[in-house]
Amino acid sequence: MKLDPGEMGKVVNRLKRAQGQLAGVIRMLEEGRECEDVVTQIAALSKALDRAGFAIIASGMRQCLVESDGEETLDVQKLQKLFLSLA
Repeated sequence: MKLDPGEMGKVVNRLKRAQGQLAGVIRMLEEGRECEDVVTQIAALSKALDRAGFAIIASGMRQCLVESDGEETLDVQKLQKLFLSLA
């Protein structure tokens, strides 16, 4: 199953912001910023990446449920593995 590009627009934007956050964290480290500030930004970056991952999984689940024509197309074990990979 391929993800719907229309639904992935917000995810792509979120990942681009996360990319900017990562660049900011690297810059902070290079500038010798305080540990607390760096860790705070890393936590925000991690949360942004997690949310992007969950949005991708949720979109995939929605597509599986909508495209289902009465057949069992939702691979629950696969989805559980994906969710756990983000934990």
